[in-house]
Amino acid sequence: MALQDVCKWQAPGTQGPSPHLPQAGGWAVPPGWDPQTFLRIHGPRLAHGTTTLAFRFRHGVIAAADTRSSCGNYVQCPASRKIIPVHQHLVGTTSGTSADCAAWYRVLRRELRLRALRDGQLPSVAGAAKLLSAMMSCYRGLDLCVATALCGWDRSGPALFYVYSDGTRLQGNIFSVGSGSPYAYGVLDRGYRYDMSPQEAYALARCAVAHATHRDAYSGGAVDLFHVRENGWEYVSRNDACALYSELQKLPEPGKEEEEEACWDQPEPVTLHRDSRMPAGTEML
Repeated sequence: MALQDVCKWQAPGTQGPSPHLPQAGGWAVPPGWDPQTFLRIHGPRLAHGTTTLAFRFRHGVIAAADTRSSCGNYVQCPASRKIIPVHQHLVGTTSGTSADCAAWYRVLRRELRLRALRDGQLPSVAGAAKLLSAMMSCYRGLDLCVATALCGWDRSGPALFYVYSDGTRLQGNIFSVGSGSPYAYGVLDRGYRYDMSPQEAYALARCAVAHATHRDAYSGGAVDLFHVRENGWEYVSRNDACALYSELQKLPEPGKEEEEEACWDQPEPVTLHRDSRMPAGTEML
């Protein structure tokens, strides 16, 4: 509040976003063109590829992502960071256009900081997701591409929200975004439990991203891992994706020995024999 008094700044409203955001229709396009039509016809067609995931469990929220930034078939950066800290108890995964994601997370940080100055406390994770969704929905149809999972811990405990640039906002326990998400979901659906220990959660997140980078050509580099706890977020590790996948291949598959023993214990199948007195093609009962 002291900063606002010194700068003599007055908020136009405590619920709406900052008035410093550009208007959705204020784009520099040729005369006579609508911005949405112009971008749809003449805008660039960029191929996006990544693997990000987040899941909520008893001890907080896990966020993991690969580090390869690509544009079409070109690997622009093999060691980028796709998990962005927002404040002490909130991080977000980024998928889509790198410039859009970075710009909108800067806007989100500013808006949350202004809310904290006005209200005396930071908004909840649900409030941050609602604010980001409302701001980006104004630019629907203008080729904005931001898909993010907001991972945080507030007064209600661990929370996880998925937000897309068209205004979509979903709450859940597991989200994976990007071209490698189908492979990551396959690993997560098999191994996820809400009552996992932190080490089990770390292993599951690393395994899911490593398998996705092995199958998805647009994902790769390393595996970044964050853990959001009650006392704040923690940067756990960065592991090389290829080395991690090789190590996972050497580990025995859980439950494989039990399945083999069950197969040996099954009785041999009964073979039906033909009777020479019956015509061919007729089975004995």
